[in-house]
Amino acid sequence: MTVLVTGSRGRVGSTLLGLLHHAGIKARAASKNPADLSPPDGVDTVRCDLSDPADFEAALDGVDSVFLYAEASHIDAFVARARAAGVRHIALLSSSSVLAPDADRNPIAASHLAVERALAAAAADGAFEATYLQPGAFATNALQWSWAIRAGQPVELPYPGSHGDPIHERDVAEAAFAVLTEPRLRGSSYLLTGPESLDFTEQLAILAEATGRPAISAAVTPEQWKTAVAAHVPAPFADALLSYWASHDGRPVPLTRTVEELTGHPARTFAVWAAEHAEAFRP
Repeated sequence: MTVLVTGSRGRVGSTLLGLLHHAGIKARAASKNPADLSPPDGVDTVRCDLSDPADFEAALDGVDSVFLYAEASHIDAFVARARAAGVRHIALLSSSSVLAPDADRNPIAASHLAVERALAAAAADGAFEATYLQPGAFATNALQWSWAIRAGQPVELPYPGSHGDPIHERDVAEAAFAVLTEPRLRGSSYLLTGPESLDFTEQLAILAEATGRPAISAAVTPEQWKTAVAAHVPAPFADALLSYWASHDGRPVPLTRTVEELTGHPARTFAVWAAEHAEAFRP
């Protein structure tokens, strides 16, 4: 079996590569810039820019399974090339946002949903099996606060009491490893969450404990936050985030035990993630 891992520079993809290699499963590390990859010894690299269909044929040649990031721009071309290459299984890193009633209109959810639908249509035609991993909030989202915490400044938040279910990137990678290597797990959708519903102030308190540095929030208006992030967060995405945070302000999110069911161990806590990444928040 050969597994193509797209997005191999990412935290989930790079962790998955290590898991596959350790298990003796042949993997191929794919990235838009393969020269920047540092895969385990013996793991081949290949260029695969999911926004460039010219890359697909070489990347998929001889591949049995794919770990796929949700890039919708040329998903039909990717599906057609995967079908022609004889790919038997695609595991998609999707998002829990696809489950929202407004997913079609939500710019964060829409691309994931478009890829899910394209894969589902191909799977229904018997082209290959498709599996959907739908994580909620990544614990790594907290890294966006690192500059403020390093500088000893409060983190400006429009909804400090908004809840999330931060999931460790290794748990997502281990869930992907499980569905890629265990045939009975294929063909389903898996909602992945961390083990706790934590609001932003609780996450900051955990970071303060892990780093030994102050980590506090300062409430700002949604308009102030949107202006502050305008340089790197497009307005439609900012509006989608604000809407999500508002809907979960003071409201714990539902949790699943899917990580434990797939991997055999409970999902790692945000405190574990914070301890592992503490240096990112220190001067």
